[in-house]
Amino acid sequence: MSGAILEVRHLSKSFGSHEVLKDIDFTVRPGDVTSIIGASGSGKSTLLRCINLLETPTSGQILFHGQDMTGKGVKATQYRSKVGMVFQSFNLFNNMTVLENCVVGQVKVLKKSRAQARENAMKYLDQVGMAPYINAKPRQISGGQKQRVAIARALAMEPEVLLFDEPTSALDPEMVGEVLSVMQDLAQNGMTMLVVTHEMAFARDVSTHVVFMADGIICEEGKPEEVLAAPKQQRTREFLSRFMAR
Repeated sequence: MSGAILEVRHLSKSFGSHEVLKDIDFTVRPGDVTSIIGASGSGKSTLLRCINLLETPTSGQILFHGQDMTGKGVKATQYRSKVGMVFQSFNLFNNMTVLENCVVGQVKVLKKSRAQARENAMKYLDQVGMAPYINAKPRQISGGQKQRVAIARALAMEPEVLLFDEPTSALDPEMVGEVLSVMQDLAQNGMTMLVVTHEMAFARDVSTHVVFMADGIICEEGKPEEVLAAPKQQRTREFLSRFMAR
């Protein structure tokens, strides 16, 4: 399909006899902010991990600019520099400073000089409000600050797409807003994003596209105002009524 950055085609994933993803199909275009919603256990995080090649799909294709990333000879590290991921649990290197966390991947994967990598890292740490903390170790900063560093680290690789796997679910409630604010700024600046989230306000206000998953399939997808305000499927309505009632 023309203009697509990512195309997921007939993607399935099984762990033993347990089929977690069943025939998943969707397309991501430049500038899309796609929120993936659904109950725990619906396959959302597994889908993201397959797209990032952290899990190997059982069948189907993941096309990046038309090239199948599940084929032989694909260098996952190079691909991940273009399709970055921000994890629920931050995944920072605890023995490195904030700055070094954002430098190391650029030097190792992108082969930048340390001076170039440092300059680039500072730009993104400044963008997420973490420039004053460059010499801190992860244990010395809050969860919200760790997640902002993780976002800066992903941005420093200058990816075309950013995947977010429930980026606020490990945070205290008062820290959720600071991370969502950074993500909202990224969306406004045109970053293509795929976000597994329970933050319905983010899905409604920031997304261009919402995908509702249940039991490993996509039950419904479309614009936020269609899926969230006027869902067609009974399962979507039931999920949203439970969620909105909290």
